[in-house]
Amino acid sequence: MTETAMLSVAARNDHEIVMARNFAAPRDLVFAALTKPDLLRRWYGPHGHRLVVCEIDLRVGGAWRYVVRAPDGSEMVLRGTYTDIDPPGRLVQTEVNEDCWAAAGVDAIVTYELTDRAGQTLLSTTSWYPSTQIRDNVLRSGMERGLGQAYSKLDRALEPVDRWVSA
Repeated sequence: MTETAMLSVAARNDHEIVMARNFAAPRDLVFAALTKPDLLRRWYGPHGHRLVVCEIDLRVGGAWRYVVRAPDGSEMVLRGTYTDIDPPGRLVQTEVNEDCWAAAGVDAIVTYELTDRAGQTLLSTTSWYPSTQIRDNVLRSGMERGLGQAYSKLDRALEPVDRWVSA
């Protein structure tokens, strides 16, 4: 199965993208992979990309900021604020891509829902964008391919669960 075939991506209404992917790991580990800098650095970004800055203040009202470096040296800056944290089942944050929609003046809202499925985890993500144009630009950006690759990297990082115990 291809990386993108394992990931479900769909536009919903005029402002949302809904994504879902199953992981063969307990949800507390998947939640940790979304919230701990040392774990995020292991998988975040498409093949060849590196998370070179990962700042997280994991509390409601706390900020986060990522800088992802592409193989050609270009960088993408993402930032936001946590608005709801309920480990290991839910994480809600604002998000701004400084290169794409920061000028719109309204943050995206990203909601992660982690559902236990007999020791595996269904990660469902709903991203709300301030306009249909921004949502459509994100869909056309290669986001599905990039996220599919990143989630494949996460799968590999999750495989030997004992690696996470010491993290």
